[in-house]
Amino acid sequence: MHALKFNWNPVTGIDIVGDFKLHFYSLMWVIAFILGWYIMKRIYTKEKINLEYLDPMFIYVVLSTMLGARLGHVLFYQSELIKQDFFSIFLPFSFKDGIQFTGFQGLASHGAAIGIIVGMYLYRKKYNYKSLLWILDRIVIPVASGAVFVRIGNFINSEIIGKASGDFPLGVRFIQDYYNKYEVVRKTGVKDVQDAYNAIASNPELLEAVPYRHPSQLYESFCYIFVFLLLWYFYSKTPKKNQTGFLFGLFLVLLWTVRFFVEYVKEPQGDEYINWFNLNTGQWLSIPFIVIGLYFMFIYKPKTVVR
Repeated sequence: MHALKFNWNPVTGIDIVGDFKLHFYSLMWVIAFILGWYIMKRIYTKEKINLEYLDPMFIYVVLSTMLGARLGHVLFYQSELIKQDFFSIFLPFSFKDGIQFTGFQGLASHGAAIGIIVGMYLYRKKYNYKSLLWILDRIVIPVASGAVFVRIGNFINSEIIGKASGDFPLGVRFIQDYYNKYEVVRKTGVKDVQDAYNAIASNPELLEAVPYRHPSQLYESFCYIFVFLLLWYFYSKTPKKNQTGFLFGLFLVLLWTVRFFVEYVKEPQGDEYINWFNLNTGQWLSIPFIVIGLYFMFIYKPKTVVR
């Protein structure tokens, strides 16, 4: 078997003006949201739900996802920002060393999940046409598809990288993670950052220092394809869509089980890393979601309304 190992040094975006750059990572989020809208439109059309409810749901999902993901990252992995650079939590700028456009760096999937649940609760309070669990049973299908593209975006950005892969036949050298943009300019003498990275990639001595790592982002993305397909199968081909809470629970079990096991080949995330009983932060955060999912799949019974 031939080893599938390669160097990863992509162009991560398109320069627009000044420091503003259209990042492909951001584009992956846009694709995720647009695809999710079309999936929900198909579901609502199939179930004869008024499509007027769809656009408000889309707004709630986008806002709750981004806000939840950002706050989740700060609370779970980078709480020092609250004191050191508070406004960078909510704005795509860093104010620590002058004003610098950074985009929203640091989004946590656990926070996004909590944000979506809260967002759908608030949405349902305003648009009371179906139960909260009915909505959650269906919204998890496009959320699973969106997770595929978000992890591809992480791979493009060389972030959330895996541990050193050693003799494992699959490995990636994340050049842009190993050398920061200031370091590559200093080492190569090339002022343009992307050209400096290209110079690193063509320098055998500097390249040799970069270890091969597991492409954990791609492992996760690939698994999420099957999570989406399984959810769609149970929704469209089985009567389980009528079992209140089942699809929501199945989503929680599948997605966070994937996350739990992929964590074994991921590097620790953030400064607030924990390691209790050989389980890291991401794994401990995943366990409650799995337990809640099992509850909705096998124990939960909707209340019957007596009239």
